[in-house]
Amino acid sequence: MRTTNIRLNVLAKDVENAMQINTLAQGRVLIGVMVKGFATVEAAVQAVQQYQQAGIPVSVGLGAGDPAQWKKVAQVAIQTKPDHVNQVFPAAGYTLGALQAIGNSHTLVNALITPSNQAGKVQVTTGPVSEKVGEVLSCEAAAAMLAEIGVHSVKFYPVNGMEKLDEIKAMASAAVRFGIPVFEPTGGIDATSIRPIVEVCLEAGVQQVIPHIYTSIVDKTTGLTRLEQVEELLAAVDS
Repeated sequence: MRTTNIRLNVLAKDVENAMQINTLAQGRVLIGVMVKGFATVEAAVQAVQQYQQAGIPVSVGLGAGDPAQWKKVAQVAIQTKPDHVNQVFPAAGYTLGALQAIGNSHTLVNALITPSNQAGKVQVTTGPVSEKVGEVLSCEAAAAMLAEIGVHSVKFYPVNGMEKLDEIKAMASAAVRFGIPVFEPTGGIDATSIRPIVEVCLEAGVQQVIPHIYTSIVDKTTGLTRLEQVEELLAAVDS
């Protein structure tokens, strides 16, 4: 497997935990900082900057998948220029444009797309208002709209482990067709399911896969992301 094209997106309790994860993974991780957990934009910015000062690649995210946090995500991203940004589909272009307006071209911005339980069809109504609509459209139409505005990546959530491999394949193939190089499967992924999921994405032609594995590898007592499980996940795709 082309392991250099696989990068995990995980949480960390603090900078020390993040540094341990980053060292273990030899840089093949993004550390998620969820804006919902901060009372203000300024507090979230300060947290992101602490990670950045320690050399940690940061992924700014919503928090519990809350679409109402989309503008806060954009505001934090503009002030910190992180490695990666998680964004709802309707606000992905807004966020990318705001970053480009300040001369930032290195941040990877994704757009959240939801499976519809029909291979070849997806929901892009993932914003705080549009999520109440819930209409579906083709994977090709979704990918084409992202390509038009230059969004780099599809975040596909929830995939529920290996339950939606056919839907992952359809969306990943459409992304590749329209020149979107990165695919981010999210939801229920573990050491057993990560390899089949990643393989489906790579076989579709995706250049980079970023599986998200969050609370399932966090110790509920200490709040630390378990290093042994990060190692297990990487071993599963490296074998």
